[in-house]
Amino acid sequence: MKYKFFDHTADVLFEAEGKDLSELFEAAGLATEETQIDLNGVRQEIKKEIALEKDDIEMLLFDFLQELIFLKDAELLLFSKIKVKIEEKNKNYILKAELHGEKIDPNRHELKVDVKAVTLHMFEVKKNHSGWFCRVILDI
Repeated sequence: MKYKFFDHTADVLFEAEGKDLSELFEAAGLATEETQIDLNGVRQEIKKEIALEKDDIEMLLFDFLQELIFLKDAELLLFSKIKVKIEEKNKNYILKAELHGEKIDPNRHELKVDVKAVTLHMFEVKKNHSGWFCRVILDI
């Protein structure tokens, strides 16, 4: 599992890879979190679970990343460990994720940038020779 960042004007562009869809979603989730904070400083004190279902894998990833942003905005939660399981059933993709992290503490955490949303511009999820790949632009 790996991800890398690119310089992209007022947004953040990243690409992530995984040997399977679960690993891809984990990498993309961690890249989204890493955009906002150094993950090494985020303790795994709180556990959250997410369940999503879509018939389109791209929109499933979009919704998953949007949910991470919502949890940051609504509950002030950031996560340093993400475990995802994706199954395909009846032409739908079913995601179950377990997130471990903590509430933002301004006395301990040095925030990087505030991610507002995932954009659909250049958004891509595809299967490649080594597994799965995605490209995501985050609006900051």
